[in-house]
Amino acid sequence: MVKRDRSRIEIPAEVAQREAVPEDLDAAQRQPYAIPSTRRRRTAGWVHLASAALVIVLVAMGGSPGLLVGAGILTVLGAWCLVSAWRIAVLDPAALDIAGRQVSFAVGHASAAVSFDGWRARPVWNVLVFSGDEPPTRRALVRVDAVDGHVVEKYEEAVGS
Repeated sequence: MVKRDRSRIEIPAEVAQREAVPEDLDAAQRQPYAIPSTRRRRTAGWVHLASAALVIVLVAMGGSPGLLVGAGILTVLGAWCLVSAWRIAVLDPAALDIAGRQVSFAVGHASAAVSFDGWRARPVWNVLVFSGDEPPTRRALVRVDAVDGHVVEKYEEAVGS
C-alpha cells in the first residue's frame, strides 16, 4: 500500500503528460510552497531612508537644493515600507482551519490566497471553502487576518445562487 501525502495535490504522471500540465503547476514536482516574508519590506525601508540621508548630506555639501524633493520622496517611501512590514504569523494551513470553523457546513474542498488590505498593506488570507457533499451545495469566502488570525469578514451562499 502506497502512503500518499494529503497536504498537497498530486496529479498522476500519465494525466499530467496527457494534459500537458506545466512542471511548475504539478505539485508532485515541487516542494511545498512557502510565502515570501513581508518583513523584506523593512530592508527596503532602511535602504530608502539611508538613500534620503545620503541625498541630504550631498545637498549640505553643496549639491542642488532641488535634490531635497527626492530626499523627501525617499523618506516617505522608506517610512511606508517600515510601517507596512507586517509579520505573517498565520500561515495558510491555520487560515484554512480558522475558516473551516467559521462556516455553517462541513468543509470539503478549500483554497487560500493572501492579499493585502489598506494603505499599510496588512496581509489577509482569502479562504474559499466548499461544502463536503458531492457536488458541493454551499460555498463561503472567509477573510482571515494573517497577522493575528481574527476573521475580517465572512460570506456564505448556496452554490448556484
